[in-house]
Amino acid sequence: MEETNIDSKSALQQKVTEVMSEVSKVVVGQEYMVNRLLIGLFTNGHILLEGVPGLAKTLTVNTLANVLHLDFQRIQFTPDLMPSDLIGTMIYNQKEGNFEVKKGPIFSNLVLADEVNRSPAKVQAALLEAMQEKQVTIGETSFSLDRPFLVLATQNPVDQEGTYPLPEAQVDRFMLKVTVDYPTKEQELEVMRRMSNMSFNKEVNTLLSKEDIFEIRDAINQVEMSDSLERYIIELVYATRNPKDYNLIEEAEYIQYGVSPRASINLNLASKAVAFMAGRDYVLPEDIKEVAYDVMNHRILLNYEAAADGVTTKDIIQKILKKIPIA
Repeated sequence: MEETNIDSKSALQQKVTEVMSEVSKVVVGQEYMVNRLLIGLFTNGHILLEGVPGLAKTLTVNTLANVLHLDFQRIQFTPDLMPSDLIGTMIYNQKEGNFEVKKGPIFSNLVLADEVNRSPAKVQAALLEAMQEKQVTIGETSFSLDRPFLVLATQNPVDQEGTYPLPEAQVDRFMLKVTVDYPTKEQELEVMRRMSNMSFNKEVNTLLSKEDIFEIRDAINQVEMSDSLERYIIELVYATRNPKDYNLIEEAEYIQYGVSPRASINLNLASKAVAFMAGRDYVLPEDIKEVAYDVMNHRILLNYEAAADGVTTKDIIQKILKKIPIA
């Protein structure tokens, strides 16, 4: 029985590697983004993507949905978007003489909320409630969302005019905040060649089923983390809240608020996912360090002095990782 279990894990790990390879048939580069999207999917966490337009965010998510055989919906957030446009509404059926439920695009497995900071607070709240509760209420009836359910929200860091920035408390609900960078010269050359070819085939093979995803979640849950690494996560988290206690005197001048308890939970989950995807059933310190920035960068709130001195959350996290020893 145990050997079968080990073989099953190996087969699932191999499938994850094949998923990355299959996505790369369409999307050039962006392996980092695909890796983080899979971490979110396999650990039931939502992702906030930040990057300028044209970096293949929508193409990547759409391709990944096809490889995983999941329903995909893209919602363009605009200032005139209403909550009912997202979750659905009640429509009167004149023929039957009653109201019927018309479900919105939120009823999907992968939901891409494009430029989420373009819509006002009511729409953002409706999205975030669905993310948290995994259900929506239309009229007097609550409907459970399909599983797996993953929200990938994008925001443009450059154009802030006419936007409604997400409040810090709501941003905290995203497991990871992933910064999407420009491709390298060679990658962009390949992108140009592919996309300028009118006959380029964007079709991909389906490699994972929903059942496979749930099996992967179970396997990740069984990945072992030592007591010392669990305590290491707690030390990292507390260093953002009480930096002076860890002799981070300079950093203490810049941190207004440290990370929430969601950070420690998500560091644990994400590092286990990294270990599983690397073919291991145990977590290494490097796994925690690998995801620390994506887990904590949107949860550390810096003050105006940090902005004036050009200090970023990335700088703070790097100092903390160097300072905190592994017990």
